[in-house]
Order: sequence, then C-alpha cells, then structure tokens
Amino acid sequence: MTLQSEIHVHRHGAVGHISLNRPKAINALTQDMCEAMADTLLEWRNDDAITAIILDHAEGRGFCAGGDVQLVRRSALEDDGAAGRAFFRAEYRLNHMMFTYSKPIIAFMDGVTMGGGVGISQPCKFRVATENTMFAMPEGSIGLFPDVGAGWYLPRLPGQLGRFLGLTGARLDGAECLWAGLATHYVSAADVAEAKAHIIETPHDIDAALRSLMPSPAPDARLAGNAASIDKLFAPDTLEGILAALEADGSDWANKELKAVASKCPTTCKVALRQLAADAPDFAANMALEYRIAARMLMRHDFIEGVRAVLVDKDGAPQWHPSTPEAVTEAMLDAIFAPLPDGEEWTPLA
Repeated sequence: MTLQSEIHVHRHGAVGHISLNRPKAINALTQDMCEAMADTLLEWRNDDAITAIILDHAEGRGFCAGGDVQLVRRSALEDDGAAGRAFFRAEYRLNHMMFTYSKPIIAFMDGVTMGGGVGISQPCKFRVATENTMFAMPEGSIGLFPDVGAGWYLPRLPGQLGRFLGLTGARLDGAECLWAGLATHYVSAADVAEAKAHIIETPHDIDAALRSLMPSPAPDARLAGNAASIDKLFAPDTLEGILAALEADGSDWANKELKAVASKCPTTCKVALRQLAADAPDFAANMALEYRIAARMLMRHDFIEGVRAVLVDKDGAPQWHPSTPEAVTEAMLDAIFAPLPDGEEWTPLA
C-alpha cells in the first residue's frame, strides 16, 4: 500500500480533510503517515483559505489503533532501535504540532481509538465520540508506557481517572469518553456523515454544528458509577499501595481491576505513575520527557516480549522482567527518565 492510499487528503471549501486509510492495521500510524500529516497541517496552517480541519478514517472498524509497534519491535531487534526512535520523534512532533495548532481540528473518534489514536485525537479542539468508540491506553500490556501526550492529558482528568486508565488499560465507550472529558461531543455513528456535512457548511460555528446532532440527555456513562471507588483505590502514590488497596477492598469491581493492574508490566506501571506525577511546565516539555522514556523503553526486554505475546505469537503470556513491582527499583526508573546524550533529545518541529 502506498503512502497516498494510507493518508487521504481533501479540501471541501474552507475545510481541510485528512482521512487515515490503513484498515487492515486499524489505521495504526507509521512514520511516513505521521510525517505526511504534519506536512499537510503545515501547509494548511499558512493557508488563509482553510479555517478548520476534519480528521477521521476512511475505512475499517477503527479511527486509529495506535502506532506501528511491530515495526518498533523489529527496530529494537535489528538496528539498535534507530528506526523506532525515528518513529517516536516524528509521532511526537505531530502530536505537539496538533496541540499548538492555530486552527480548529475536529477528530471523529468513531471505533477503536487507542494509543497513537489517542495522541492524534486529544490535541484536537473538537473530539467526537460515538457508540462505536473504544478508547484505551493499553501500553502496559506490551511493556511500553502511556505516551503520545498521556503524561499531559491523564493527570488532568477528574480525580484518579488518569491513573486508573494508565494502569488498567481500561476500555471506555463513547458515553464514558464524553463524561470524562476525553470527548467534547457525542453523536450517533449514523449521524457522523451529516455532522461532517454540517461542519463543511458552517465551519465558523463547529460547536453548534455538532451539538445539533447530540442526543439529549447524553447516554449514561457506566464508569461514572465507579468514580468514587477509582478515586479511593487509585489514590496511593505507589504501585504497591494501589495493588494493596484493590486487594483489601475485596469487591467484585476491585478484584477485576486488581487482576487488570497485576497483569500489566510492572516497570510500565511504575514508569506511568512517575510520568503522571512529573508536572511538566508545558506540552513540549512533556513530549521531550516522553521521548526520553520511549527511547529507553523500546530497547527493554519487556517491550520486545510484550509485543511478542500480544501481537506476534498471540499467546497472551508475557514474561516480564522484573516480574514484580518490588523488584522495579528507583535506580531503574531514574535511568529510564534520565536526559539523553547531547544531540539526541526530542525537539518540536520549527
């Protein structure tokens, strides 16, 4: 498949339109796709005839399932991670450009929206969920960490919801995304085409175009019923403390989430907790920190093993090393978060 077929670029009057089209991979992002999107946005940023941008997917069952982690794994095994680092550099530059973009971008999170899909939807001023939305940050299952800006977005969610999502990899539906603030609007999947048409007709009032199609009242968010438990049981500052709180609670819900957290890579979980507490001064600083982490995590046994277990052999039985939270030391975390050598740090696009 050529790059031109993986990214469709259109113009509808004053509205630019980017559609991801890699359906067999649920539109997982490659470096070329990230760079093509960045180039398009740079062109439209300086084009006075473009006032807004629609971002969606052309085909398949999901908006974007993430980044091409199998490519990154091969890089770790074959070229000392060079191609993997180049991918993360390009992806994070796209994330940062979108976060600082001067024109409104409307992301349609219809279907699977995970990992890298979160990274290209959360920076958008308008984030539209549907009943098909399946939102998650599942990096703990593959020994990576919640990246693509998660260190900025997750701590800003209500209560301890960010920790909950980062540690459990929980999947949220569209109504839950709206309740949590991860989506700004909710429409029926059957109305998505009409919503885009309204935006193209009235790009000066995107909010009204979307709200005209929102159900009233909004669908119930199941997760709201567990908000108090999330705030209580995910409040401890350590992974060991959170696991102990979940175990001590003993409810069916707590036992389910205990199993979810305990199955994830212990190093990933501890990295996530430190990352979410980092309090970067701005989004660029957050992305620079995430790049440091990514550059180290992609070369670790846990990432290579996690992708093997989930996506290559698909046995669902990763062997983490270290295998317990207690064995993940502060010195190990310090090394993962440490500055990179001169000339290797991440920087935004000019």
